[in-house]
Amino acid sequence: MEIIIFLIIGACAGFAAGLFGVGGGTIIVPLLYIVFMQMGYSPDVIMHLALGTSLATIVITSISSLMAHHKNEAVLWPVFRHLAPPMAIGCFFGAGIAGLISGLHLQIVVGIFLIWVAYTMFIGSKKPAEQGRTLPSTGQQIAAGSGIGFASAIFGIGGGSLTVPYLNRYGVVMQQAVGTSAACGFPIAVAGALGFMIFGMQAQVNVPNTIGFVHIYAFLGISIMSFFTAKLGAKTAHALSPQILKKCFAVLLVIVGCFFLVKGLG
Repeated sequence: MEIIIFLIIGACAGFAAGLFGVGGGTIIVPLLYIVFMQMGYSPDVIMHLALGTSLATIVITSISSLMAHHKNEAVLWPVFRHLAPPMAIGCFFGAGIAGLISGLHLQIVVGIFLIWVAYTMFIGSKKPAEQGRTLPSTGQQIAAGSGIGFASAIFGIGGGSLTVPYLNRYGVVMQQAVGTSAACGFPIAVAGALGFMIFGMQAQVNVPNTIGFVHIYAFLGISIMSFFTAKLGAKTAHALSPQILKKCFAVLLVIVGCFFLVKGLG
């Protein structure tokens, strides 16, 4: 039954990854939180397990999503080369900081963050990307990448919730922002998953079938299904208008953000 649940989560997360370029983390984290809670795991580690496992699955999801977006020529590789290394470094150390934050506080922080991103994206959906604007200097992109990577570990996401609006703000159309974000999700996920494994082992998590803060069965089940459904999501993304895609993205983030706020404050 657990494997079936993880497969279903993977199907939903993979589709979201391809559609929104978010790596599926905004779907995986809340669903894993519910599943782990029903499995009777300690409240002190449930949120950390959800974040670590989410990043581990995004390693696989991002590969599938990246391949699909690259096929559609939607990945800006020069931008990727500037953002990816600092994102990976920031995410690794962010995983260490996340391990020091209580599960309750993580829920509240994640909830507020997602609602804020949804607001900025919904406002942005009312107008097309400003094509006259250009991306900032390489140094500024490196700084932005470091911040996005750090935040990705705290929120258990592939960085799409920050990378997509960041690129869109500087004139990158939605489809290319999503495609580049999907590519950036790979180094973020690898570094973050390793960080949650290492720092989780140091914390001596007393939960079966885990390596640090990564649940092995959840990782396998979600990864297998999401690899296939991510391609379907990416194909759907290129069939929608940028404005509709932004609004759908915003609605998804509001729902997930409210979920964590209710759980954390309740």
